[in-house]
Amino acid sequence: MRTMDRVREVTPPPLNPDDREMARLAQRCIMESLDHSRAAVITLTTDTGEHPVVGVPPAALKLIGQLLGAMSEGRTVVLMPTEQELTTVEVAHFLNVSRPFVIKEMESGRLPHRKVGTHRRIALEDLLAYARNMHAQQASALDRMADNARELGLNY
Repeated sequence: MRTMDRVREVTPPPLNPDDREMARLAQRCIMESLDHSRAAVITLTTDTGEHPVVGVPPAALKLIGQLLGAMSEGRTVVLMPTEQELTTVEVAHFLNVSRPFVIKEMESGRLPHRKVGTHRRIALEDLLAYARNMHAQQASALDRMADNARELGLNY
């Protein structure tokens, strides 16, 4: 099974408006409690009426709060281990570019990779760093274009 197929399997279905609101309220409560405490305890209510108490590290609770926030906004969330490696096709889909472009970026040294036999593999961490850099360059180019348009008196 390919990596992207496994990712799709764990992507939750869209939330209805009531569930979104519940996620938003839970996220707010979690984030507010993190501001005022160093330890976190969650009480769970089971179908049998039991109320087990579970200790949760603050870092994990912050992650849960961020996840709930994204869910309440209707954004899709994908959890993937940082040591995950992707194929050139998966990287191309992630970046929304062609596979030959990805290969050119790897061969020029701008996108770190390793070879497994004849196949290229890109670490997720390297891909995310590359994507951040690529978006920063795009934003910079757009800013320069806007500056040029202002200098020329063009109103967009």
